Amino acid sequence: MTDKTSLPELHLGQLLRTGQDAHAAGEVTELRYEQGGEQLLTFAEPAPYRVDINSVGGDDFYLQGYFRPTLQTECARCLRPVELPLDLKLGTLMRFDPSVETPYIEEAESGEELLMFGEPQLDLSGFLAETALVSVPLVVLHDPECKGLCQVCGQDLNEGTCEHAAAVPVEAEEAAAQKRDDANNPFAALRGLNLPDSDSSRDQD
Repeated sequence: MTDKTSLPELHLGQLLRTGQDAHAAGEVTELRYEQGGEQLLTFAEPAPYRVDINSVGGDDFYLQGYFRPTLQTECARCLRPVELPLDLKLGTLMRFDPSVETPYIEEAESGEELLMFGEPQLDLSGFLAETALVSVPLVVLHDPECKGLCQVCGQDLNEGTCEHAAAVPVEAEEAAAQKRDDANNPFAALRGLNLPDSDSSRDQD
């Protein structure tokens, strides 16, 4: 079935009774999910998804498909808004257990993730939201060359320097340059040693 509504649901009655495959496709603009209370995950544009579910024996099933959300986040350095498109491949084991009230993910004995559900009407909101959130990189930048914010006044250094960023002592710059030179000079370690000069050595002879 193809559903253009904002709730990613599909009915698995036929799948549970006869093993017939189930399919769903559509777009979502937001997802409500539970994480310490109800949360809302919104997208910069409608996010297309498709899921196909088939039986693998008994009460176990396999879900596969794709989900392509564009998350609204911010740059880790300068806090500018960033739209982060994700192209997620879905693939997870599922298990039907009538005692389950709300679908949730647990770890199976094999170590794989297992989506537990207990109703034929399956809402995939929580599953899709968690899949998207765990796929976000640890560091998101609006530009790889982002200069970040001044730690003193908060000036966005991508737009120009501030008095704090410009007040780097010349001595500090020279010391940094010397350190770079030392790293490439195999005799730099001798610079601090107190060695007698050659003239003094000859005088002693």
